[in-house]
Amino acid sequence: MKLLLQIVGVLCVAMGGLWFLQGAGVVHWPASSFMLDVRIWMLWGGLLALFGVALIGWARRR
Repeated sequence: MKLLLQIVGVLCVAMGGLWFLQGAGVVHWPASSFMLDVRIWMLWGGLLALFGVALIGWARRR
């Protein structure tokens, strides 16, 4: 269970980082994405990444 939580946490951090960078207009991949240069995706990405960090921390304490 601990390993699964850590894997999910890492995936959340990676996905959140991608969403954040797409929302900021830094990453333009895929080119047809509706998330490019839309600032609200910076918020959602940041929140997802923070959730992933918290999940990793919680899994390590178990």
